[in-house]
Amino acid sequence: MQRLFDIFLSLTAIVFLSPILTIVSIILKCTGENEIFYKQERVGKYGKTFGVLKFATMLKDSPKIGAGEITVKNDPRVLPFGKFLRKSKINELPQLWNIFVGEMSIVGPRPMVPNTYAKYDSHAQNRLNTICPGLTGIGSIIFRDEEKLLEDKSNAQEFYSNHIIPYKTNLEIWYVDNASLYLYLKCIFITAWVVIFPKSKIHLNFLSNLPPMPDNLK
Repeated sequence: MQRLFDIFLSLTAIVFLSPILTIVSIILKCTGENEIFYKQERVGKYGKTFGVLKFATMLKDSPKIGAGEITVKNDPRVLPFGKFLRKSKINELPQLWNIFVGEMSIVGPRPMVPNTYAKYDSHAQNRLNTICPGLTGIGSIIFRDEEKLLEDKSNAQEFYSNHIIPYKTNLEIWYVDNASLYLYLKCIFITAWVVIFPKSKIHLNFLSNLPPMPDNLK
């Protein structure tokens, strides 16, 4: 049933949002580094890799410079128009195609780059591999201001690995353990709500029994 929802919702969104997608594509082609899409290897269901699609928002080869595979607030690698795309989450919309072809779902654990995936223990990998990664999910909702959380850290990569990844692991496993069509629909609603109202804590009311957040992440 969830796969049917994925196909219907992704196709509907692609058609409905096609004017916006077209305008963004034209702007990207005429600005920055003339790149429209950015394709990055991610780990999907059963540990298989695939190319996740995003609108290009950063300098070419950005994972090899600066903060590497994580992005911090006011990251100098982010292009001017890319800042707007990232803040509005429009840069994620090309993943609707990944969803339509079955590589992703609307809701699920966020697809990880291989280096980050390797930092998860085998138990977490085996649990998260049982479902498709998602365009949104518990981790995306809780850490929607992740860049801000990392901005004042002297070693952002170390803080991400030692503190954010463990808690994200708990959140994503919680979703897998409680996965249902009802939770899937709730996550879609919450995601839409927090895009419109970024400071909202609506998830605290709609999602009960979430793993408690460590004090150093509050």
